Amino acid sequence: MRLARCECLLLIALVINLLIFYYITKIQYSLDKCVCSLDTTDLEVQESLFNNNIRKENLVTVVIREFEEFDNRVSGMVTSVLEVLPGVNIVIIVDTLPYPPLELPESDLVHIVSLHVTPDQALLKRRPEYHIKSKYVLFLPDGVKLTSKRQILNMAEKTSLLSPPYRMTAASTQYESLECEDVKFDIRTWTLNHSKAKLCSALEGYPVLMMETKYLFNLSDPFARPFPSALFVQTSVHHWKIHILADITFLQDIQLFSNPHHQWKHKKNIKERLVQFYHNFGVKKVTKASGRTEWYGCAKDTERCFGTVINDMPDYIYSGRWTPPCCLKALRETAHHVFAILEESKVIYWLEGGSLLGAARNGDIIPWDYDVDVGIYLDEIKNCELLQKAETQAVVDEAGFVWEKATEGDFYRVQYSQTNRLHVDIYPFFSRRGIMTKNTWMKSHKQDTEFPEHYLKPLEKINFIGMDVSAPNNVRDFLEYKFGKGVVENPLYPNTRKVS
Repeated sequence: MRLARCECLLLIALVINLLIFYYITKIQYSLDKCVCSLDTTDLEVQESLFNNNIRKENLVTVVIREFEEFDNRVSGMVTSVLEVLPGVNIVIIVDTLPYPPLELPESDLVHIVSLHVTPDQALLKRRPEYHIKSKYVLFLPDGVKLTSKRQILNMAEKTSLLSPPYRMTAASTQYESLECEDVKFDIRTWTLNHSKAKLCSALEGYPVLMMETKYLFNLSDPFARPFPSALFVQTSVHHWKIHILADITFLQDIQLFSNPHHQWKHKKNIKERLVQFYHNFGVKKVTKASGRTEWYGCAKDTERCFGTVINDMPDYIYSGRWTPPCCLKALRETAHHVFAILEESKVIYWLEGGSLLGAARNGDIIPWDYDVDVGIYLDEIKNCELLQKAETQAVVDEAGFVWEKATEGDFYRVQYSQTNRLHVDIYPFFSRRGIMTKNTWMKSHKQDTEFPEHYLKPLEKINFIGMDVSAPNNVRDFLEYKFGKGVVENPLYPNTRKVS
């Protein structure tokens, strides 16, 4: 009887344990189901909010700018955007309508904006800003295929959190890593300098970019090509930086330009677009991160960068710029050549006017000057064969420099070439009772005046454009005699009143 009672107690205990296990399992299952339901609901709410943002708040506009007519994936890009980002406007910006025409999905959300002026097109229709009303702009490079709207939402969120100097976010594509550079555009000196840097103001390659629309339209030509290189030059003027999103990578449908001819043609187009952009923005000298220098201004076989100078003030001064670096380079080469010829001919010469002033300040041409001035004794002309020949006709020497008698008066001019008229002026002086004078005076040159001959007896040497050249003695006194007190320490434009 006692054994039966023990068995009964064990049975009861077993049943109780089974009931407890059943209820614990049921409670756990209910909690898991609840959590899954909450996660699903949360995702659905986020997706719903995202779609509402796109449709109602104009969160983002997709812009496609840089692609080639002969080889592109624009159609596939547009299709992926329409599928992944329903309700988003897509703006394809072109210089002229592509030929052959792009085969695009039919949608009211897709807009091709041609910047080319046609007689029948309203002004607003060819202005991208008319079609971009969203808070953010998303630039997609050719070939990118969108697969996740959450990538875009993530970019938008991180773009919204940017603080100065950051104004853009960037993400890479699967075939390209992003290389960071610092770009500095010195507008006044027409120069663009690239260097490797930790803080990015430019990126090598074709990144996916996002920025606020209000900043984009604060640039002078935000859709200039080649894109995005031209964009980065403009943003660098504002000292804006780019935040790279290392955790986001976009799918690229296929690598472009697999055809060697297409590769060559694409590189040629990019180069031509870059040259045109530099021309439009006044970039004459580019120093690459490697240290290589590229020139985009005048040369020996081109005209100089500026026209006729009026009242001793070149036109670029009124634009807040100094002499283009290519012009300064040509002036230095011409001056080196002239000094070598004069010294070889045993002609007594000295640095004059603004050129001497530049030498006294920093051993170089004044940054906004446009020629080099040299004085010689009138009776020294006979010692230089090129000057003698130039009395009657222009002479092109073996190095391609042109020696001629100036049309403005009784002095000589040595030009960089027959095409490029950057020059060195050589003024013949003679002594009259101890005062150096000459036959031609330049009214626009206030410093063009007679001076005591004792400044030339003896002559001294001064460093100028990397060489020691002849100069009057007591240079500071000589310059203050011609220009006025404090002229060395106080640089001024020739006509300061005309520029602010």
